Amino acid sequence: MIQDLHSYTYYSFCGKDAPEAVAEGAIAGGIELLGFTDHNYGIGFQRVDIFYMDPKNFEGKDYGRCLVRYFDHINLIREKYADRIRILRGIELCTLSGVNLVLPENSDISFFDYCLIENLDCENSVTGGDLFSYAKKLNCYAGVAHTDLFAHAERLGVKPLDYFKRMADEDIFWEMNVSYDPTHNYHQHQYVLDFFADPEKQEIVRKSGVKVSVGFDGHRIEDYLPDRVKSYCRSLEEMEIPMPFEKDFK
Repeated sequence: MIQDLHSYTYYSFCGKDAPEAVAEGAIAGGIELLGFTDHNYGIGFQRVDIFYMDPKNFEGKDYGRCLVRYFDHINLIREKYADRIRILRGIELCTLSGVNLVLPENSDISFFDYCLIENLDCENSVTGGDLFSYAKKLNCYAGVAHTDLFAHAERLGVKPLDYFKRMADEDIFWEMNVSYDPTHNYHQHQYVLDFFADPEKQEIVRKSGVKVSVGFDGHRIEDYLPDRVKSYCRSLEEMEIPMPFEKDFK
């Protein structure tokens, strides 16, 4: 299955394109399964000027309704292109402590198809590095975005195999972020390069049963490299490492 589970639209402050354009770019590139994952704060606050306001100045703003409005829009895109591509309604969750970045407590994201958790390994992450406690509170199928989980497990004093097995048991997947574009200064994630070059790491992941996704983390259609996405998806298939939504897709 050719999947890209990490994409942005103009709902994210760093995104540029309409959801229709993102979907059409994925279709043209031969992607079979596309997940929209705009940032929670871009969705929830909608405008940059509102985002930077002092919280007490936007009384009455309904973050939850903004989440629903976004979901409904992506659902319309899902229906519009249903005969050409399968679209998932996701959301990326920033966990960096700071004004307005974190998903407000008691926000309901249970209706989303999945969420991506970022910043897990950062010192100022509200998760405190505890993926499992944080994911449990979300009540949403979750994955870990652009994070070296081998290094993270070792920092926690946990064997990587045990960590990945727990992820598999709690149905949390791991993202291979394959971005390569000017937005990211053509930076490639070292954990991705290491994983695809290291048979021992591949065997640990395969043995654990954890699912692994592929995401380009695209911000602009003109920079999208679908062949790069397809290459990584095929590599995972050759390794016999399962991808999320694989069974549902068949």
